Amino acid sequence: MENHEMTSGTDRTVYVKTIAVTDLPREVRDQAEGLDQLYAVHDAQGQQLALVGDRRLAFELAREHNYAPVLVH
Repeated sequence: MENHEMTSGTDRTVYVKTIAVTDLPREVRDQAEGLDQLYAVHDAQGQQLALVGDRRLAFELAREHNYAPVLVH
């Protein structure tokens, strides 16, 4: 996850969203190593910051970079 500045400067909220591996490009699917879903972390402007295979890891990465993660359904 890259540590970039948010547009508003104060909004450190990021959104964790479940993504079906079948909805991803082939090169990403090939790297998913048998997983059915991945977790995308997006900033408030919708930019994807990370794509990981574990929900807990997505939250840990966000917190390590001083973001406040929120799960999106």
